[in-house]
Amino acid sequence: MRKRRLVMVMAAALLLLAGCGDSEKVIGGDVVNVTAGGSQSGESQDRQEASQADPAPRENSGGYVFRVGDVAVEVDGDVAPVIEALGEPTSYFEAASCAFEGLDKIYTYQGYEIDTYPVQDRDLVSAVILKDDTVATAEGICIGDSLEKLLETYGEGVQENGMLVYARDGMKLCFILQEDSIISIEYRSTAL
Repeated sequence: MRKRRLVMVMAAALLLLAGCGDSEKVIGGDVVNVTAGGSQSGESQDRQEASQADPAPRENSGGYVFRVGDVAVEVDGDVAPVIEALGEPTSYFEAASCAFEGLDKIYTYQGYEIDTYPVQDRDLVSAVILKDDTVATAEGICIGDSLEKLLETYGEGVQENGMLVYARDGMKLCFILQEDSIISIEYRSTAL
């Protein structure tokens, strides 16, 4: 189990770093060519800066919310009050953001991690990743549950990149299954 968790963490870190090279990125519906140094040209850069300027923290977004006791963790919400309420994480990682100016941060707690992205002077939640069956979605689904239970709880969903995805209010709740059993659960922002 620990080896599988380590592999999943390493894969997530590689995916984060893979976005830093030369590539095309979609920002606000536009394809933007980005060089290795992160520079881009004129109008596209202006659009990106405008889209980064005002993502306000969500308040009662209507999207799926991960709960730890009385603490609600909302995708695209301000992480500061969440971290204050949850206390010291078991581990912490930060790296220069490939998409925004500042640092992407990962706070790991027992059974889950919270990933963030920087916007102005705040860090917003980009993802919540459930790591094991000690935690569950607010609707009661956890790693190890069956596809049948998932469908009874959330309905049909949409197949996307090998995941069963439920989108609501600008965020996605993603499930990866193996042999009709849930092996991964992620709350994801669509802002990235």
